[in-house]
Amino acid sequence: MLKRSFLPPTLLCLSLLLTACSASQERENYADLAQSELDTVSESKTSQWQAMDNVAPASYLTDLIQDAQLDNLITNALQANPSLQKTQLTLQASLWSIKSQHGDSLPSVEAGFSGSKSEGSDTSYKASLSISWEADLWQKLAQSEQAAAKSLASDEALYQASRDTLVANVIKTWLAITAKQHAIEIEQKRLALLEANEKLILKRFKNGLGTLEEMDESRTSTSQSKADLIEYKEDLAIEIRNLQLYLGETSLPSFVTNAQYPAVSLSLHDFPQQNLQRRPDLKAAYLAIEAADLSTSVAYKDMLPSISLSATLSESAASPSAALFGSPIWSLLAQITQPLYQGGQLKAAAEIAKLETAQAYQDYRDTLLTAVNEVENTLGQERVLSQQVRHITEALASSQKNLKQYEKKYRTGLVELNDLISAQTTAFDLEAQLDDLIYQHLSNRVDLGLALGLGVKS
Repeated sequence: MLKRSFLPPTLLCLSLLLTACSASQERENYADLAQSELDTVSESKTSQWQAMDNVAPASYLTDLIQDAQLDNLITNALQANPSLQKTQLTLQASLWSIKSQHGDSLPSVEAGFSGSKSEGSDTSYKASLSISWEADLWQKLAQSEQAAAKSLASDEALYQASRDTLVANVIKTWLAITAKQHAIEIEQKRLALLEANEKLILKRFKNGLGTLEEMDESRTSTSQSKADLIEYKEDLAIEIRNLQLYLGETSLPSFVTNAQYPAVSLSLHDFPQQNLQRRPDLKAAYLAIEAADLSTSVAYKDMLPSISLSATLSESAASPSAALFGSPIWSLLAQITQPLYQGGQLKAAAEIAKLETAQAYQDYRDTLLTAVNEVENTLGQERVLSQQVRHITEALASSQKNLKQYEKKYRTGLVELNDLISAQTTAFDLEAQLDDLIYQHLSNRVDLGLALGLGVKS
């Protein structure tokens, strides 16, 4: 005897609830772990980093240097840099993808109209209108959309990081152009003096007062200076080409090299407000964790039952107007679908999503450690370069006093020409070294601001 059975509504609901419970797994809250690590770093490092408070305050990279020409260069770079513009277009495409994904949670409506004719029969027409909708019973579609939104926000933070890096590169290249120009000017002064010394030594040699070795040494120094000058000019040309690359142009607009270095300011006085949370790469890494966690939830909910509803209106008639405006037949379908066996694909997808969330957390930790390393390295360089600038400034002042003494003694015949040339070389070397240290110090200030997440306005 064949027995018929059916599943009562109460038992069906219970079955759905048990299925949901079995499919939901306890997972590590990596977003909370990431925030906890950041808080720990902020508490342990803030007191150390606050000690460097000896300059004017700054909120953005563009506040470090007040210069109208530099502001124009930065504006042009942000508007025309091709790599940055490509990233911005990618973000716009992602935004439209999210809007498209939002449509998955909305009902879909389709209309159809067809005509057919068979041999020996009249033409028949059919019109139909169907509406379908999947009930987001477990918030799967909503979380999928949220995950896409988090991914977009992460990409936007990376875009901001690209903007910050571009602006920092423009500032440092602008400073480097001044540094290379200074190096050229110093070497030109050295070369002029070496050529004058060479003429003097040649004259002495002709008068029988000098030696052949002195002449050869003088010519060697002059030739070496000419070679260095050629190198410095090419270095300047390279920096100008780099600036053109950042600006997205094949030639620079009217550009005048600064005669003197500008003042670059930076303060850590407000570090609790200018902490690592301002860094866009950390924001991007944190949002990536949240996006991966939402995607993991969606992967688990793919194993849960789904409910879809569909309604159809259709009419067949001998004429198009009758098919379109007649009395249609309607049908309504409600369907519950429960995945039972797909070769372990759904379970594997969920486990992979869990591992991807764990990977996103490790990416965050790596980004955080890199951020701390960058701050501490630039702070260390700030201390070292400040001391070096001070000591070399003192050394240069002493060297210039010493050079004046040697010049005075040489005119009175108390010292040899070689001693005077040695004093001149020392003074020029210290002048070049000091100028390079000043450039490195200013450039490091920009790197420090970038490490602290100063960035540029969105």
